[in-house]
Amino acid sequence: MKNSVFDKYAAYYDEWFVRHRIIYKTELKTLKKIVPRKGKGIEIGVGTGRFAAPLGIETGVDVSEKVLEKAKKRGIKTVLASGEKLPFEKKTFDFALLMMTICFVKNPTKVIKETKRILRDAGRIIVAIIDRESFLGRLYKKKKGSPFYEYATFFSTEEILNMLASQGFGKFEITQSLFGNPYKLKKTDNVERGFGRGSFVVVSAGAF
Repeated sequence: MKNSVFDKYAAYYDEWFVRHRIIYKTELKTLKKIVPRKGKGIEIGVGTGRFAAPLGIETGVDVSEKVLEKAKKRGIKTVLASGEKLPFEKKTFDFALLMMTICFVKNPTKVIKETKRILRDAGRIIVAIIDRESFLGRLYKKKKGSPFYEYATFFSTEEILNMLASQGFGKFEITQSLFGNPYKLKKTDNVERGFGRGSFVVVSAGAF
């Protein structure tokens, strides 16, 4: 990932959640169904803290100093680091959230492996994506409308599940939302179990 684009467009990125408030609130609503309410959590690729703060996640890692400045203002304990090389001891956290992060890293498998290293024995990894085969996935693959899409690699849910399984994760729990065209939503969308219909998919997995 080229962190320079996030440094350059940190304000634009943060304002996206204001401009598209209903989509943001739907994603947050979906995450709240699956992110633990207790335990020591970390968000890898925390951005400006738009998700970590309301989810009660205290620690956030990112490669962009500019977005971390905004996350810090939201009360997040920020750490400048990449997901491929996390500066934490083994078995430090109870859960780790990767909110769209997997789409922007150079080596997704290495990030998952590193995440597993810092998780405690009963820890959970939570990976949120825009499914490549969904309405938004097909739209975003055109890489138009945002300076960030150029650097993104979109995955299907099946690819994420296989990636997690290859690193020793299982016990999957999956939720989905954003059905149809989310830019036409007048209120927050429903949240369902499973995947295949929604654009926004959240996978929670435990190590085995």
